[in-house]
Amino acid sequence: MRNKVVSDLAAALEGVADGSTILIGGFGLAGQPLALIDALLEQGATDLTVVSNNAGNAEWGIARLLQAGRVRKVVCSFPRQSDSYVFDELYLAGKVELEVVPQGNLAERIRAGGAGIGGFYTPTGFGTLLADGKETREIDGRMYVLESPIRGDVALIGAFRGDRLGNLVYRKTSRNFNPMMATAAALTIASVAEVVEAGALDPEAVVTPGIFVDRVVAVGQEEAA
Repeated sequence: MRNKVVSDLAAALEGVADGSTILIGGFGLAGQPLALIDALLEQGATDLTVVSNNAGNAEWGIARLLQAGRVRKVVCSFPRQSDSYVFDELYLAGKVELEVVPQGNLAERIRAGGAGIGGFYTPTGFGTLLADGKETREIDGRMYVLESPIRGDVALIGAFRGDRLGNLVYRKTSRNFNPMMATAAALTIASVAEVVEAGALDPEAVVTPGIFVDRVVAVGQEEAA
């Protein structure tokens, strides 16, 4: 059986290319794989499209990528909040593109990408600017918007524990977008607080099966999601 554990963060991010679409887990900082994001900064990939729930907090995580000029476009639900000043300044200066997606639509678009679904109809966003340019359809007397799936070149996700086969368990609300993002990328990289031997995780507690994970790196309790 393949051992998916890599030696360090540099090895985890090896091969991430310029222009990649990066799915980044987290709800704010909860569950955001901060160590992997810092490693991506060191790795040097640029011109990135970042898909995440929000567009960065203060100067942590995704905000650091934005501040370093590595991000071309952000796809998210909550671009602005009390501490999103890095994104705010870049967006107002025309230095970063933005696609706003309602949170439920974002989750379902990522899930659809992982499940191989070609698209889905939703009433959310109909009659607003978010539906401009999209196909609409009346179903049972209600209007719907056709939304497309989201897939990434790379998913950076944070979990609590992982085993050598890539099976992952999460800690409470830090789970959020991480499991669905793991299914929707060509390369899924998971940071965990602790790596355990195969068979040590309760199968009933495994949320992300190892088949969806390509690399696992241990970052310690303080850095893990």
